Amino acid sequence: MIFITAKFRVKPEHADRWPEISKAFTHATRSEPGCLWFEWSRSLENPNEYVLVEAFRDGDAGAAHVNSEHFKAAQQTLPPYLAETPRVVNTTVDQDDWSELGEMAVK
Repeated sequence: MIFITAKFRVKPEHADRWPEISKAFTHATRSEPGCLWFEWSRSLENPNEYVLVEAFRDGDAGAAHVNSEHFKAAQQTLPPYLAETPRVVNTTVDQDDWSELGEMAVK
């Protein structure tokens, strides 16, 4: 799978509304057949920063995502709300779901 984590620093005046601002893009992406997950979290240290954890089935699904109409629309509509260009880690992982964290196994 393609595993991506991105940090979005939102302008302070828009930070509380970011879930609403990104809602259409989020829902459209989650509806893609190759999307495994697309989840936003807000940083505990910086309330203006959101972390996006996303995964796509394979390279074809990732390509379909970045070539989708909703991705192209997001490229135009989301940057005005951002304080800086998002930072990203993108890698291919040989699995298709989350693994258990054995070091913290719940018994």
